[in-house]
Amino acid sequence: MPPKVKITREMMLDAVLALTRKQGFESVNARNIATELDCSTRPIFTVYQNMEEMKKDFLEFAYSFYCSYVEQYKKKSGVEDDLLWPLSYLSFAQEEPNLFQLLFVDDMALDLGKAMDFYQEMENGEKADAFAQRQGLERQKGRKVFLDLFLYAHGMAVLTAIGKMHLQQKVQAAMVRTMLEARIQWEKGENMG
Repeated sequence: MPPKVKITREMMLDAVLALTRKQGFESVNARNIATELDCSTRPIFTVYQNMEEMKKDFLEFAYSFYCSYVEQYKKKSGVEDDLLWPLSYLSFAQEEPNLFQLLFVDDMALDLGKAMDFYQEMENGEKADAFAQRQGLERQKGRKVFLDLFLYAHGMAVLTAIGKMHLQQKVQAAMVRTMLEARIQWEKGENMG
């Protein structure tokens, strides 16, 4: 008789990813993970003390999956840096609606009491500052435009992920480009006036 397969943490996270992609994270429980892995629930609780601990680990795993998606999107699309984030975000919402909802709606850490709270996340500030520099905007104006770009793309992505917006990706890209160009022109025009 062959030895039993040892269920690893990675196998569990892959099973949770598969469940989430197909049915949404609300379908994830010990029984469904065990069914996906063709095992009992015991290995799950050997690796994790409880489902909350597993969820925390999975959120990091799922975010890494998203980052890999963005890298692949960049390679296949060849889109310029300033449109990479919003267009890959929209594409992810369309292709992976359940993961998008988990990561960027249900469990989004961002809490905007005021607009500049967006920059409490260090990565957002770094991206915005690089964006401002590439666009030739002073830092604060660049940050305003970058935040508007986030809010615009996020709204479109949420509508896409929940099935309320059904635009082709090239139409979405044109809309984002138009909004971004108009905002940059507005900010640069204010500098001249």
